[in-house]
Amino acid sequence: MDKILPGVAMLAVAALVIVLLFIGWRNRRRRQDALEPLPAVPELGEPQLAVVGQYVTTTTEGDWLDRVAAHGLGIRSQAGIAVHDAGVLISRPGCEELFIAADALQEIRLSSGMAGKFLGKDRILVLSWRLGDNVLDTGFLPRNEADTEPLQQAAERLLGQAAA
Repeated sequence: MDKILPGVAMLAVAALVIVLLFIGWRNRRRRQDALEPLPAVPELGEPQLAVVGQYVTTTTEGDWLDRVAAHGLGIRSQAGIAVHDAGVLISRPGCEELFIAADALQEIRLSSGMAGKFLGKDRILVLSWRLGDNVLDTGFLPRNEADTEPLQQAAERLLGQAAA
């Protein structure tokens, strides 16, 4: 009996923590419902570069801990990223495709961490982009380290073309 009571208490605490996490995520999604819908994916030709890896998350600009829960953007998953002339397309299984138009891109940079994913060196490609009145940071980690630099260069070329 003296071992059962502490075990039940630990299970109750764990259940309470899970419920509170769920409530917090639901409230975050409600607060972010004002975000505009994701842009539709236009007809795209062959990509300049396509890479597989991990979609890290999308956060509000400059705040690498403030995940965007709306539109499923805060959920980490395996993904593919393709740089096209019109923009960047991120495809995630089970989620809506994320298309970032070239003219919506604000900045391209590498980071060592973002919302719970941290590496020893700058390998996460962060795309800063505008969705309506909001500027968001979207992170992508290429599966192969050798793909990081070509992906960054392709995205920067796209940013340069949009600025011109």
